[in-house]
Amino acid sequence: MTHETNRSMVTLAMMVGILLTAIDTTVVSTAMPRIVANLSGINLLSWVFAIYTLTTTITTPIYGKLADLFGRKVVFSVGVVVFLLGSMLSGASQSMIQLILFRALQGIGAGAVMPVTFTIIGDMYPGEQRARMQGVFSSVWGIAGILGPLMGGFFVDYWSWRWIFYINLPVGIVSLLLVLFYLHENFERRPHKIDYWGAAFFTVGVSSLLYALLNGGQAYAWNSPVIFGLFALTAVALLVFFKVESSVQEPMLPLSLFGLRVIAVANVASFLSSGVLIASNVYLPMWIQSVLDHSATRSGLTLMPMSIGWPIASTIGGRLMYKVGSKAISVVGGALILLGCIWLITIHIHSPYWYLIAIMVIIGLGMGFSMTPFTVLIQAAVPWRLRGAATASNSLMRTLGQTVGIAVYGTWFNDAIIRQTRVQFGQGGGPSNLSGFLSLGDTTTPVPPELLHTVHVILSDALHGVYVAVLGTAVLTLIAILFLPLHKNAVKQQVTE
Repeated sequence: MTHETNRSMVTLAMMVGILLTAIDTTVVSTAMPRIVANLSGINLLSWVFAIYTLTTTITTPIYGKLADLFGRKVVFSVGVVVFLLGSMLSGASQSMIQLILFRALQGIGAGAVMPVTFTIIGDMYPGEQRARMQGVFSSVWGIAGILGPLMGGFFVDYWSWRWIFYINLPVGIVSLLLVLFYLHENFERRPHKIDYWGAAFFTVGVSSLLYALLNGGQAYAWNSPVIFGLFALTAVALLVFFKVESSVQEPMLPLSLFGLRVIAVANVASFLSSGVLIASNVYLPMWIQSVLDHSATRSGLTLMPMSIGWPIASTIGGRLMYKVGSKAISVVGGALILLGCIWLITIHIHSPYWYLIAIMVIIGLGMGFSMTPFTVLIQAAVPWRLRGAATASNSLMRTLGQTVGIAVYGTWFNDAIIRQTRVQFGQGGGPSNLSGFLSLGDTTTPVPPELLHTVHVILSDALHGVYVAVLGTAVLTLIAILFLPLHKNAVKQQVTE
């Protein structure tokens, strides 16, 4: 085998690996109404998304350093194996609790794929080719955004939701075999101090926050000792985390970077806009399937315009930044996100289907115009030696925004479901199989028209509450963007630094 053949095969393996983990963040969204109906536990829906992003967030920086200690091949292979094990177990889940636990295992494996992939590409390709390949790999995320919802809808409608997880096995095995046979690495082992304590306290802090948010008003009253205890644990754990990060040699999250206004503002805006993004991917398919009674495939088609609008806006915004400045492009993006969210709160049961498509186009364009300048501004604000850490901080804040966002919106949604159910049925809570009706997956039992209408009222009210919360997040996103400093020459600064 020639060197070029080996490199091509390893590149293919990396693309397959990235596609695998990227799709898994979107493929579940269109399948969730059917999964909830099958496994019960609509109040646990948010955990299926939150736990995956949380474990991915925690493990990503650790895997990046382990790759320097033990080699890219070993760490990537272990990550893929763990991801595939989590996928297989997720597909076999018999309850929502099992699914949540196995999704956590999936996330632990997925955390290895992203950092190690870009490290391997950096090892194999020289400067100019490396930049081109990074662009190619970034486009894989756009492809995943299109394929994920469609695959999820297809499997749900024509096969079984379990296959959204089982399909990972043959694809992942191909990626694993290509790496094992074709990646011949000669890496320089670099000593690293892994921030285990920082990762541990961060995990405890964020996990206790998520548990409090997703169980407050459900399993425990908001003023109960358990909820107060969880919030107290969150505060203590995060305070210790910040203390650790300010003292260790190689912190998981370098706090000094947040002393730069550009990075601090861009990361806050990324955190908030990522909350809007996860809400769009999770709660719009629920509206389409559970309120409008459309198929899962059709809900996937509705999400697709966002994934098309995003790269288009990123390309246009990247070119216009040279002329009008990065902040101006970001403001346009924030305004479009806000416009899409304003339109979102006006939809009702009789709204035309094209409304939803148009909303997704607008939000997708907004994401593309805002996110691209964030990356450029952050990388332009620091010297070369800190660019990796600065970029990683932005990736961390985006993932954390999705994790916390889905927890907050999930709390809002669950509280609204309980409140509206009591309004419609009184304290009795309605029929015993109401949970199945709420996800509209209980197709074995005929649903009386009156009950169907009541279910639609409950769900539409709960989802509108979420959309109002998302609108508030979009307002905060635009306000944060307005605090960005003027950096008209940010791209030129980055190139000539």
